[in-house]
Amino acid sequence: MSLDTVAAAARTPEQPQPYKELGLADDEYARVRDILGRRPSSSELAIYSVMWSEHCSYKSSRVHLRQFGEKAPKTDALLVGPGENAGVVDVGDGWAVTFKIESHNHPSYVEPHQGAATGVGGIVRDILTMGARPIAVMDSLRFGPINAGDTARMLPGVVAGIGGYGNCLGLPNIGGEIYFDDTYIGNPLVNALCVGVMRTDGIKLAKASGPGNKVVLFGARTGGDGIGGASVLASATFEAEGATKRPSVQVGDPFAEKVLIECCLEIFAADLVVGIQDLGAAGLSCATTELAAAGSGGMDVQLDLVPLRDPTLVPEEILMSESQERMMAVVTPEHLDEFLAVCHKWDVTATVIGTVTDSGRLRMTWHDELIVDIPPRTAALEGPVYERPIERPLDQDAVVEVDGAGLPRPHKPDELRSTLLRLVASPNLADKSWVTDQYDRYVMGNTVLAQPEDAGMVRLDESTLRGVAVATDGNGRYTRLDPYAGAQLALAEAYRNVATTGARPLAVTNCLNFGSPEDPGVMWQFAEAVRGLADGCQTLGTPVTGGNVSFYNQTGTTAILPTAVIGVLGVIEDVSRRTREGFKKDGALIYLLGDTRDEFGGSEWHAMHGFLGGRPPVVDFDREKLLADVLIDASEAGLLESAHDLSEGGLAQALVEACLHGDTGARIALPEGSDPFVELFSESAGRAIVSVARSEEARFTELCSMGGLPHRRLGTVDLLVAELEIQGLFRVPLRELRSAWSSTLPRRFER
Repeated sequence: MSLDTVAAAARTPEQPQPYKELGLADDEYARVRDILGRRPSSSELAIYSVMWSEHCSYKSSRVHLRQFGEKAPKTDALLVGPGENAGVVDVGDGWAVTFKIESHNHPSYVEPHQGAATGVGGIVRDILTMGARPIAVMDSLRFGPINAGDTARMLPGVVAGIGGYGNCLGLPNIGGEIYFDDTYIGNPLVNALCVGVMRTDGIKLAKASGPGNKVVLFGARTGGDGIGGASVLASATFEAEGATKRPSVQVGDPFAEKVLIECCLEIFAADLVVGIQDLGAAGLSCATTELAAAGSGGMDVQLDLVPLRDPTLVPEEILMSESQERMMAVVTPEHLDEFLAVCHKWDVTATVIGTVTDSGRLRMTWHDELIVDIPPRTAALEGPVYERPIERPLDQDAVVEVDGAGLPRPHKPDELRSTLLRLVASPNLADKSWVTDQYDRYVMGNTVLAQPEDAGMVRLDESTLRGVAVATDGNGRYTRLDPYAGAQLALAEAYRNVATTGARPLAVTNCLNFGSPEDPGVMWQFAEAVRGLADGCQTLGTPVTGGNVSFYNQTGTTAILPTAVIGVLGVIEDVSRRTREGFKKDGALIYLLGDTRDEFGGSEWHAMHGFLGGRPPVVDFDREKLLADVLIDASEAGLLESAHDLSEGGLAQALVEACLHGDTGARIALPEGSDPFVELFSESAGRAIVSVARSEEARFTELCSMGGLPHRRLGTVDLLVAELEIQGLFRVPLRELRSAWSSTLPRRFER
């Protein structure tokens, strides 16, 4: 095939091009021609097709995501916000932390192990690119029903991919979540989060500034794996009868990434780069256009200098390849030799492939033939922006109005006991250690809290006791019933989970997983969820630092539950004062904080009956802030023996987990005259259980009263009797609880 140069493109305006196969719409292709004043060369078409894909351009979501900036709360902590590879916040004492969550959903469906592994690798490089040392990872996962064959194919592979890549990097996996639902059949959600630490003066940005500076590609060689991978896969649905767009999934090498991390950190320490960008989705197309667009405006690249694993690759394939473990740096000529020497020390391939210019053009040659000549901003920053039609789904009111009031509620002691055991053994509430035990939670030696705690916590560095806590949460069932409230409930729970550890919530990242943006009902869900999250962050004072949108999560016309996964990061000055969730001190008093209402819309009890309807729990952010303040202040004052938030499964689930994690019994007395079913299984928000030493009860209750936080003594921790007793109703031995809670996943997935 002859080389399609810029000159050839100008000479042959009528030559047919496969723009539709590459995902461009008719009007988008016409716009490319208008920008260039001619048809694009095949290499230019490759660049625009991946850069204008939904995954890279955010063309359907951008008009809504602006709210995160418009409604951002005022804070001195935010150092870098949305728009860079990851957000950065100031956590005190000269330390900064960067964190972000991103999706790798579609690649993980096609090839679970490599899809999940390269999802971890990609988010780690995003954090590294900011100038930070990655210190921990987390993951938020969704699969179809636990007994579905599709789940049996994907879950073990996804878990092995996450664990294998993260463990080889030497990064602790400190938390996350796993849920199962029918709508995720064929559309798993694999959302990976990474946290990194740096000094506040060490932030690096993705920009190619300074005409004459050199563009260096370093890391792994470019191969044919992942050509069009994440960017194309994440911009198209899977048809019910089979995938019509399934390019090869990226292949990861965690050992190459580990070396690349150490190489980059040495380069950063010596201050050898002007700008840096990782090569993820859209590969070289993304790195070159984004660096040029954010810097001096121009770049000349010799594409034939790119180191290749496969010498048969043509320019279009090189530009679209999503081979992993690659970075691009902008280096001044005086620092170039030192930069290359560091790469040589770490045995990292590094090649100068271009030069920064002020021409306002991205020009690429292939053996001296000009094959790309475009304004880089048009590809990276000025892609199409759509205001998609929005329409409230026709069944939305009916879903809410049919609230499950006719479902038979348990009232007798044996019915309540049976309900408790069924719920703790249900896939969404059962023990997830079959998964998390495959991850190394303590490598590097700075892990303070990890699964099954409410939030993961790591010390920033061996030289300090300062640390950060991170939690992810999301509930697609709540969000289906009310997208605005569902996103806020996810935010509230992640915020609460961080606070229960004693850390003060500081900032937010998000991964918004939805169906096709071409469906007006899906866009209504998305718009409402974004509005709810932006409003909630404004009220809580926690800015959104960045995140990810994943559309087209559906098979045919069946979309997943709208799943807004929210990550909250908090800061604790002394990790030795963190609070655990398990009961531990004999005779400690157990208190319930917050109000319990009859709220079962979207609950796990409804899910147990195969039902979804009603209204989700009410969100009160003022109450959430008050609860968090009490939990944090009490932790700092040494008043708490344990703290655990209430969410899915309600009080009953929280009590079971606190007993099992502490290997202790508890005696609980519900309020006289109350409905035991509501008290035990309601999923009202803004609640937590704590245990307090008797000697600290007066100080703790005074702290609650001063803030006006409802608090009620429930019972006591009992080390001598290994059972959970709900007085006057039933008792369950811990061994029976543990058997029910811990056997669900091993029974399904162990061979």
